[in-house]
Amino acid sequence: MLSRRELMIALIATVSTAGAFAAADRLPLLGSSVFDWKSVPAKPTETGSVRSFFKVRTPTLEQLEVHVTTLNPGKSPHPPHRHPNEEMIIVRQGTVEALVNGDWKRVGPGSVIFFASNQLHGLRNVGTDPAVYHVINWKTAATPTDTHE
Repeated sequence: MLSRRELMIALIATVSTAGAFAAADRLPLLGSSVFDWKSVPAKPTETGSVRSFFKVRTPTLEQLEVHVTTLNPGKSPHPPHRHPNEEMIIVRQGTVEALVNGDWKRVGPGSVIFFASNQLHGLRNVGTDPAVYHVINWKTAATPTDTHE
């Protein structure tokens, strides 16, 4: 039988261990940073390639993710879907169509696309050349937790 003292020590050790695992599961915190394009490798995908710059916490966001997708002509990265986080896309090159509010909108270089939380959206390359676009996703304390992906 454990003494009260031994039981208390075991309880403290258990709580400390659980806290350490919870902290380890959290994303790292990003401060001011620079990410050189040449230092982030492009990884091939079934539809083109992706450069993943980071997916981290910031002082004000629970998660901030930035990646750049190269999408081959006639391709879509995935079927139309919805998710709780908000997303912004900045088209660098090519011609894409974005599903926004039930309509496909055609845009080109320099265009900005915003997908609101839990709204059905999609993207497809409708041009004859690869489309390249920057993707910025974020989650805050106000982001719904249930997902529809």
